[in-house]
Amino acid sequence: MRTGQRQHLARRLRRALTPAEQALWRHLRGRQRCGVRFRRQHPIGPFVVDFACLVPALVIEVDGGQHCGSRTDAVRDAYLRRRGFHVFRFWNHDVLQNPDGVCRVIDAWLESRDVRMR
Repeated sequence: MRTGQRQHLARRLRRALTPAEQALWRHLRGRQRCGVRFRRQHPIGPFVVDFACLVPALVIEVDGGQHCGSRTDAVRDAYLRRRGFHVFRFWNHDVLQNPDGVCRVIDAWLESRDVRMR
């Protein structure tokens, strides 16, 4: 997929967030997590990730049942790790039923890297 096609896909995906992605976005937007900026449906290489924080290189994926045991996800995660990203994967039901717990995991990781932005 060419760069222009990935950007078009990312825009389309931003307009069609899943309910779980919408719920998590409410907690990530506006520098709410340690003052860092998250992007939603952001292209990285050949992939469009659900959420990305470019500094300190964090990717968050929100997955439904179709991702269970997915080889494609393993390839994607390996690619992102090679590019220096840490990848968190959360299940849809975890995000919807326990958003505070998901945010605590994200905050703990960010704080462990001392990335609080000023």
